[in-house]
Amino acid sequence: MENFIVSARKYRPSVFDEVVGQRHITDTLLNEINSNQLAQSFLFTGPRGVGKTTCARILAKIVNQTENDNPDNDYSFNIFELDAASNNSVDDIRGLIEQIRIPPQTGKYKVYIIDEVHMLSSQAFNAFLKTLEEPPKYAIFILATTERHKVLPTILSRCQIFNFRRIQVNDMVEHLKKIALKENIEVEEEALHVIAEKADGGLRDCLSIFDQMVSFSKGKITYEKAIENLNILDRSVYFKMTEAIISQDIAQTLNSFDNIIQLGFDGQLFLNGLSDHFRNLLVCKNTNTHKLLNVSENHKERYKIQSEECQLSFLLNALNINNQFDIEYKMSKNQRLHIELALLKLCHIKSLIQSNLSLEELKKKVMSI
Repeated sequence: MENFIVSARKYRPSVFDEVVGQRHITDTLLNEINSNQLAQSFLFTGPRGVGKTTCARILAKIVNQTENDNPDNDYSFNIFELDAASNNSVDDIRGLIEQIRIPPQTGKYKVYIIDEVHMLSSQAFNAFLKTLEEPPKYAIFILATTERHKVLPTILSRCQIFNFRRIQVNDMVEHLKKIALKENIEVEEEALHVIAEKADGGLRDCLSIFDQMVSFSKGKITYEKAIENLNILDRSVYFKMTEAIISQDIAQTLNSFDNIIQLGFDGQLFLNGLSDHFRNLLVCKNTNTHKLLNVSENHKERYKIQSEECQLSFLLNALNINNQFDIEYKMSKNQRLHIELALLKLCHIKSLIQSNLSLEELKKKVMSI
Protein backbone atom coordinates (compact mmCIF):
# COMPACT_ATOMS: atom_id res chain seq x y z
CA MET A 1 0.00 0.00 0.00
CA GLU A 2 1.34 3.42 -0.97
CA ASN A 3 2.21 5.69 1.94
CA PHE A 4 -0.34 8.47 2.40
CA ILE A 5 0.99 11.99 2.93
CA VAL A 6 -1.32 14.28 4.89
CA SER A 7 -2.25 17.55 3.19
CA ALA A 8 -0.55 19.63 5.88
CA ARG A 9 2.78 18.09 4.82
CA LYS A 10 2.08 17.57 1.13
CA TYR A 11 1.04 21.19 0.59
CA ARG A 12 3.37 22.84 3.09
CA PRO A 13 4.62 26.07 1.47
CA SER A 14 8.18 26.04 0.14
CA VAL A 15 8.29 29.76 -0.75
CA PHE A 16 6.81 32.85 0.92
CA ASP A 17 4.28 33.39 -1.90
CA GLU A 18 2.57 30.12 -0.94
CA VAL A 19 2.11 31.06 2.74
CA VAL A 20 -1.60 31.63 3.51
CA GLY A 21 -2.85 34.63 5.46
CA GLN A 22 0.51 36.02 6.69
CA ARG A 23 1.34 38.51 3.94
CA HIS A 24 2.31 41.22 6.45
CA ILE A 25 5.10 38.97 7.72
CA THR A 26 6.34 37.40 4.48
CA ASP A 27 6.58 40.81 2.74
CA THR A 28 8.55 42.29 5.66
CA LEU A 29 11.01 39.38 5.72
CA LEU A 30 11.54 39.56 1.94
CA ASN A 31 12.13 43.33 2.14
CA GLU A 32 14.72 42.80 4.88
CA ILE A 33 16.52 40.17 2.80
CA ASN A 34 16.46 42.26 -0.39
CA SER A 35 17.70 45.38 1.40
CA ASN A 36 20.38 43.39 3.26
CA GLN A 37 18.96 44.51 6.62
CA LEU A 38 18.09 41.12 8.05
CA ALA A 39 18.15 40.81 11.83
CA GLN A 40 19.96 37.91 13.47
CA SER A 41 17.34 37.07 16.10
CA PHE A 42 13.62 36.63 15.46
CA LEU A 43 10.65 35.64 17.59
CA PHE A 44 7.67 34.21 15.69
CA THR A 45 4.62 34.21 17.93
CA GLY A 46 0.97 33.33 17.32
CA PRO A 47 -1.63 30.54 17.55
CA ARG A 48 -0.81 26.97 16.60
CA GLY A 49 -0.93 25.90 12.97
CA VAL A 50 -0.68 29.35 11.35
CA GLY A 51 2.74 29.03 9.69
CA LYS A 52 5.42 29.98 12.25
CA THR A 53 7.69 26.98 11.73
CA THR A 54 6.98 26.94 7.98
CA CYS A 55 8.05 30.58 7.60
CA ALA A 56 11.13 29.88 9.73
CA ARG A 57 12.18 27.04 7.40
CA ILE A 58 11.56 29.13 4.27
CA LEU A 59 13.59 32.01 5.72
CA ALA A 60 16.38 29.61 6.67
CA LYS A 61 16.51 28.35 3.07
CA ILE A 62 16.35 31.78 1.40
CA VAL A 63 19.15 33.45 3.41
CA ASN A 64 21.70 30.94 2.07
CA GLN A 65 20.65 31.19 -1.57
CA THR A 66 22.53 33.36 -4.06
CA GLU A 67 21.43 34.76 -7.42
CA ASN A 68 23.05 31.98 -9.45
CA ASP A 69 22.27 29.26 -6.92
CA ASN A 70 20.63 25.97 -7.79
CA PRO A 71 17.02 26.21 -6.50
CA ASP A 72 17.18 22.54 -5.48
CA ASN A 73 19.83 23.29 -2.86
CA ASP A 74 18.09 23.30 0.52
CA TYR A 75 21.20 23.77 2.70
CA SER A 76 19.76 21.32 5.21
CA PHE A 77 23.18 21.00 6.89
CA ASN A 78 22.97 24.70 7.73
CA ILE A 79 19.53 24.46 9.38
CA PHE A 80 19.21 23.17 12.93
CA GLU A 81 15.86 22.64 14.64
CA LEU A 82 15.46 22.22 18.38
CA ASP A 83 12.19 21.26 20.03
CA ALA A 84 12.33 23.14 23.32
CA ALA A 85 9.38 21.14 24.66
CA SER A 86 11.62 18.06 25.03
CA ASN A 87 15.09 19.71 25.02
CA ASN A 88 14.59 22.44 27.58
CA SER A 89 17.47 22.00 30.00
CA VAL A 90 20.51 24.20 30.44
CA ASP A 91 22.71 21.35 29.12
CA ASP A 92 20.74 21.27 25.85
CA ILE A 93 21.35 25.00 25.35
CA ARG A 94 25.04 24.70 26.27
CA GLY A 95 25.38 21.98 23.65
CA LEU A 96 23.72 24.28 21.13
CA ILE A 97 26.08 27.14 22.04
CA GLU A 98 29.10 24.88 21.49
CA GLN A 99 27.76 23.99 18.05
CA ILE A 100 27.20 27.65 17.15
CA ARG A 101 30.90 28.36 17.47
CA ILE A 102 31.63 26.30 14.34
CA PRO A 103 31.19 28.35 11.11
CA PRO A 104 29.12 26.89 8.22
CA GLN A 105 31.06 24.69 5.79
CA THR A 106 28.80 25.68 2.86
CA GLY A 107 26.49 28.64 2.45
CA LYS A 108 26.57 31.92 4.31
CA TYR A 109 24.50 31.31 7.45
CA LYS A 110 23.77 28.68 10.07
CA VAL A 111 20.11 29.03 11.08
CA TYR A 112 18.83 27.77 14.43
CA ILE A 113 15.08 27.26 14.76
CA ILE A 114 13.94 26.75 18.35
CA ASP A 115 10.29 25.68 18.47
CA GLU A 116 8.09 26.09 21.57
CA VAL A 117 10.80 28.31 23.05
CA HIS A 118 8.61 29.23 26.03
CA MET A 119 9.21 25.70 27.36
CA LEU A 120 12.89 26.44 28.10
CA SER A 121 13.80 26.53 31.78
CA SER A 122 14.90 29.81 33.39
CA GLN A 123 18.48 28.52 33.57
CA ALA A 124 18.38 27.60 29.86
CA PHE A 125 17.06 31.07 28.97
CA ASN A 126 19.84 32.74 30.98
CA ALA A 127 22.51 30.54 29.37
CA PHE A 128 21.21 31.57 25.95
CA LEU A 129 21.08 35.33 26.61
CA LYS A 130 24.68 36.28 25.79
CA THR A 131 24.74 34.28 22.56
CA LEU A 132 21.43 35.79 21.48
CA GLU A 133 22.66 39.32 22.21
CA GLU A 134 26.02 38.97 20.43
CA PRO A 135 25.67 36.10 17.93
CA PRO A 136 28.42 35.23 15.43
CA LYS A 137 27.90 37.03 12.11
CA TYR A 138 27.05 33.72 10.42
CA ALA A 139 24.32 32.71 12.92
CA ILE A 140 20.58 33.48 12.73
CA PHE A 141 18.16 32.49 15.49
CA ILE A 142 14.43 31.99 14.90
CA LEU A 143 12.43 31.35 18.06
CA ALA A 144 8.82 30.19 17.72
CA THR A 145 6.17 30.15 20.43
CA THR A 146 2.42 30.03 20.98
CA GLU A 147 2.78 31.68 24.40
CA ARG A 148 4.81 34.85 24.13
CA HIS A 149 3.96 35.93 27.69
CA LYS A 150 6.02 33.01 29.02
CA VAL A 151 9.19 34.16 27.26
CA LEU A 152 11.55 36.22 29.44
CA PRO A 153 11.50 39.98 28.69
CA THR A 154 15.30 39.87 28.35
CA ILE A 155 14.86 37.41 25.45
CA LEU A 156 12.08 39.48 23.85
CA SER A 157 14.24 42.62 23.92
CA ARG A 158 16.92 40.86 21.88
CA CYS A 159 14.58 39.67 19.11
CA GLN A 160 12.70 41.16 16.20
CA ILE A 161 9.13 40.07 16.98
CA PHE A 162 6.63 38.94 14.32
CA ASN A 163 3.04 38.37 15.39
CA PHE A 164 1.29 35.71 13.29
CA ARG A 165 -2.46 36.11 12.83
CA ARG A 166 -5.25 33.58 13.01
CA ILE A 167 -6.04 32.74 9.40
CA GLN A 168 -9.33 34.08 8.08
CA VAL A 169 -12.11 31.69 7.05
CA ASN A 170 -12.21 33.00 3.47
CA ASP A 171 -8.43 32.53 3.07
CA MET A 172 -8.69 28.93 4.24
CA VAL A 173 -11.65 28.25 1.94
CA GLU A 174 -9.70 29.53 -1.09
CA HIS A 175 -6.71 27.38 -0.11
CA LEU A 176 -8.90 24.28 0.23
CA LYS A 177 -10.42 24.96 -3.20
CA LYS A 178 -6.94 24.88 -4.77
CA ILE A 179 -6.06 21.61 -3.04
CA ALA A 180 -9.40 20.04 -4.01
CA LEU A 181 -8.77 21.00 -7.64
CA LYS A 182 -5.29 19.44 -7.60
CA GLU A 183 -6.60 16.26 -5.95
CA ASN A 184 -9.70 16.01 -8.22
CA ILE A 185 -12.04 16.15 -5.23
CA GLU A 186 -15.60 17.44 -5.63
CA VAL A 187 -16.47 19.98 -2.95
CA GLU A 188 -19.35 22.26 -2.03
CA GLU A 189 -18.28 25.74 -0.93
CA GLU A 190 -20.64 25.59 2.04
CA ALA A 191 -18.85 22.43 3.23
CA LEU A 192 -15.47 24.18 2.98
CA HIS A 193 -16.85 27.04 5.11
CA VAL A 194 -17.89 24.51 7.76
CA ILE A 195 -14.40 22.97 7.74
CA ALA A 196 -12.69 26.38 7.93
CA GLU A 197 -14.91 27.56 10.80
CA LYS A 198 -14.28 24.32 12.71
CA ALA A 199 -10.50 24.88 12.37
CA ASP A 200 -10.80 28.12 14.39
CA GLY A 201 -8.03 30.05 12.63
CA GLY A 202 -5.46 27.24 12.31
CA LEU A 203 -4.60 26.10 8.78
CA ARG A 204 -2.95 22.88 9.97
CA ASP A 205 -6.16 21.90 11.79
CA CYS A 206 -8.13 22.91 8.71
CA LEU A 207 -6.12 20.60 6.46
CA SER A 208 -6.40 17.72 8.96
CA ILE A 209 -10.18 18.11 9.00
CA PHE A 210 -10.18 18.29 5.20
CA ASP A 211 -8.29 14.97 4.98
CA GLN A 212 -10.77 13.45 7.41
CA MET A 213 -13.69 14.66 5.30
CA VAL A 214 -12.13 13.30 2.09
CA SER A 215 -11.91 9.83 3.69
CA PHE A 216 -15.43 10.04 5.11
CA SER A 217 -17.10 11.31 1.94
CA LYS A 218 -15.08 9.17 -0.51
CA GLY A 219 -13.90 12.09 -2.63
CA LYS A 220 -17.10 14.18 -2.73
CA ILE A 221 -17.46 16.62 0.17
CA THR A 222 -20.98 17.96 0.62
CA TYR A 223 -22.40 20.30 3.24
CA GLU A 224 -24.60 17.54 4.68
CA LYS A 225 -21.65 15.15 5.06
CA ALA A 226 -19.52 17.86 6.63
CA ILE A 227 -21.97 18.72 9.40
CA GLU A 228 -22.65 15.02 9.98
CA ASN A 229 -19.01 14.01 10.33
CA LEU A 230 -17.92 17.07 12.30
CA ASN A 231 -20.89 16.86 14.70
CA ILE A 232 -22.13 20.36 13.83
CA LEU A 233 -25.71 21.52 13.90
CA ASP A 234 -27.10 22.56 10.53
CA ARG A 235 -27.55 26.34 10.28
CA SER A 236 -31.18 25.75 9.31
CA VAL A 237 -31.77 24.58 12.91
CA TYR A 238 -30.79 28.02 14.19
CA PHE A 239 -32.88 29.79 11.56
CA LYS A 240 -35.96 27.76 12.58
CA MET A 241 -35.26 28.24 16.28
CA THR A 242 -34.96 32.01 15.79
CA GLU A 243 -38.27 32.07 13.90
CA ALA A 244 -39.98 30.28 16.80
CA ILE A 245 -38.42 32.67 19.34
CA ILE A 246 -39.46 35.78 17.37
CA SER A 247 -42.98 34.36 17.08
CA GLN A 248 -42.95 33.73 20.85
CA ASP A 249 -43.93 30.14 20.14
CA ILE A 250 -42.76 28.51 23.37
CA ALA A 251 -44.00 25.02 22.44
CA GLN A 252 -42.15 25.02 19.10
CA THR A 253 -39.00 26.41 20.74
CA LEU A 254 -38.89 23.74 23.46
CA ASN A 255 -39.76 20.93 21.04
CA SER A 256 -37.01 22.04 18.67
CA PHE A 257 -34.52 22.01 21.53
CA ASP A 258 -35.72 18.53 22.54
CA ASN A 259 -35.03 17.30 18.97
CA ILE A 260 -31.49 18.69 19.24
CA ILE A 261 -30.90 16.87 22.53
CA GLN A 262 -32.30 13.64 21.06
CA LEU A 263 -29.74 13.89 18.26
CA GLY A 264 -27.02 13.79 20.92
CA PHE A 265 -25.83 17.40 20.78
CA ASP A 266 -24.51 19.12 23.91
CA GLY A 267 -26.67 21.91 25.34
CA GLN A 268 -23.80 24.36 25.64
CA LEU A 269 -22.72 23.64 22.07
CA PHE A 270 -26.24 24.56 20.95
CA LEU A 271 -26.25 27.72 23.09
CA ASN A 272 -22.92 28.86 21.64
CA GLY A 273 -24.17 28.14 18.12
CA LEU A 274 -27.32 30.17 18.78
CA SER A 275 -25.17 33.05 20.05
CA ASP A 276 -23.10 32.92 16.84
CA HIS A 277 -26.36 32.96 14.88
CA PHE A 278 -27.61 36.07 16.72
CA ARG A 279 -24.22 37.68 16.20
CA ASN A 280 -24.44 37.04 12.45
CA LEU A 281 -27.91 38.56 12.38
CA LEU A 282 -26.57 41.58 14.26
CA VAL A 283 -23.77 42.27 11.75
CA CYS A 284 -26.34 42.02 8.95
CA LYS A 285 -28.27 44.97 10.41
CA ASN A 286 -25.69 47.37 9.00
CA THR A 287 -24.30 47.24 5.46
CA ASN A 288 -20.90 48.41 6.77
CA THR A 289 -20.54 45.23 8.85
CA HIS A 290 -21.65 42.70 6.19
CA LYS A 291 -17.97 41.86 5.59
CA LEU A 292 -17.82 40.39 9.11
CA LEU A 293 -20.16 37.58 8.04
CA ASN A 294 -17.92 34.55 7.38
CA VAL A 295 -20.47 32.24 5.74
CA SER A 296 -21.20 31.04 2.21
CA GLU A 297 -23.15 33.23 -0.23
CA ASN A 298 -26.32 31.12 0.13
CA HIS A 299 -26.36 31.56 3.89
CA LYS A 300 -25.56 35.27 3.60
CA GLU A 301 -28.88 35.85 1.86
CA ARG A 302 -30.77 33.91 4.55
CA TYR A 303 -29.10 35.95 7.27
CA LYS A 304 -29.94 39.23 5.55
CA ILE A 305 -33.59 38.23 5.23
CA GLN A 306 -33.97 37.07 8.83
CA SER A 307 -32.08 40.08 10.22
CA GLU A 308 -34.82 42.32 8.80
CA GLU A 309 -37.34 40.47 11.00
CA CYS A 310 -35.26 41.05 14.16
CA GLN A 311 -35.10 44.34 16.03
CA LEU A 312 -31.68 45.51 17.16
CA SER A 313 -32.84 45.61 20.80
CA PHE A 314 -34.01 41.98 20.51
CA LEU A 315 -30.62 40.80 19.25
CA LEU A 316 -28.67 42.74 21.89
CA ASN A 317 -30.80 41.36 24.72
CA ALA A 318 -30.73 37.85 23.24
CA LEU A 319 -26.92 37.91 23.13
CA ASN A 320 -26.82 39.21 26.70
CA ILE A 321 -29.05 36.36 27.92
CA ASN A 322 -27.07 33.71 26.04
CA ASN A 323 -23.79 35.03 27.38
CA GLN A 324 -25.05 34.98 30.97
CA PHE A 325 -26.44 31.46 30.68
CA ASP A 326 -23.26 30.23 28.98
CA ILE A 327 -21.20 31.50 31.93
CA GLU A 328 -23.51 29.75 34.42
CA TYR A 329 -23.91 26.51 32.43
CA LYS A 330 -21.16 24.49 34.14
CA MET A 331 -22.45 25.38 37.60
CA SER A 332 -26.00 24.26 36.85
CA LYS A 333 -27.05 20.86 38.25
CA ASN A 334 -29.90 20.54 35.73
CA GLN A 335 -28.26 21.71 32.52
CA ARG A 336 -31.17 20.88 30.24
CA LEU A 337 -33.52 22.98 32.37
CA HIS A 338 -30.88 25.71 32.39
CA ILE A 339 -30.97 25.96 28.57
CA GLU A 340 -34.76 25.72 28.49
CA LEU A 341 -34.97 28.64 30.91
CA ALA A 342 -32.74 30.66 28.59
CA LEU A 343 -35.04 29.85 25.65
CA LEU A 344 -38.11 30.92 27.65
CA LYS A 345 -36.47 34.24 28.42
CA LEU A 346 -35.61 34.70 24.74
CA CYS A 347 -39.26 34.11 23.82
CA HIS A 348 -40.37 36.93 26.16
CA ILE A 349 -37.97 39.59 24.88
CA LYS A 350 -40.27 40.75 22.07
CA SER A 351 -43.25 41.35 24.39
CA LEU A 352 -41.05 43.37 26.76
CA ILE A 353 -39.75 45.49 23.87
CA GLN A 354 -43.33 46.27 22.90
CA SER A 355 -44.00 47.60 26.43
CA ASN A 356 -41.86 50.66 25.58
CA LEU A 357 -39.47 50.32 28.51
CA SER A 358 -36.20 52.25 28.54
CA LEU A 359 -33.07 50.34 27.49
CA GLU A 360 -31.85 49.98 31.09
CA GLU A 361 -35.30 48.94 32.35
CA LEU A 362 -35.62 46.48 29.50
CA LYS A 363 -32.25 44.91 30.35
CA LYS A 364 -33.21 44.50 34.02
CA LYS A 365 -36.64 43.16 33.14
CA VAL A 366 -35.28 40.61 30.66
CA MET A 367 -32.73 39.23 33.13
CA SER A 368 -35.31 39.04 35.93
CA ILE A 369 -37.95 37.08 33.99
